Amino acid sequence: MGNYVVTPFSHLDASGQFAASVSIRRGVYDRVFRFIPQFTSESLANSYALDQARTMLLANALN
Repeated sequence: MGNYVVTPFSHLDASGQFAASVSIRRGVYDRVFRFIPQFTSESLANSYALDQARTMLLANALN
C-alpha cells in the first residue's frame, strides 16, 4: 500500500479461535498491531487485519 509493506498474520489461541495481527513497515521501521476480535478462520482474521491496516493508512493514523 503506497510506501508501506503490509503483512497480515494470525495465530490460533487457547480457545480455538484465531487472533488477528498486522505488520506495517516503511523502510526500517516496523509497527505491529494486535486486534481484540476473535475469528473462526485464519482467512477471516487476515482479512480483518488488512482492512484495519488500510483504514489506518488512509486516515494517516501512523503519523
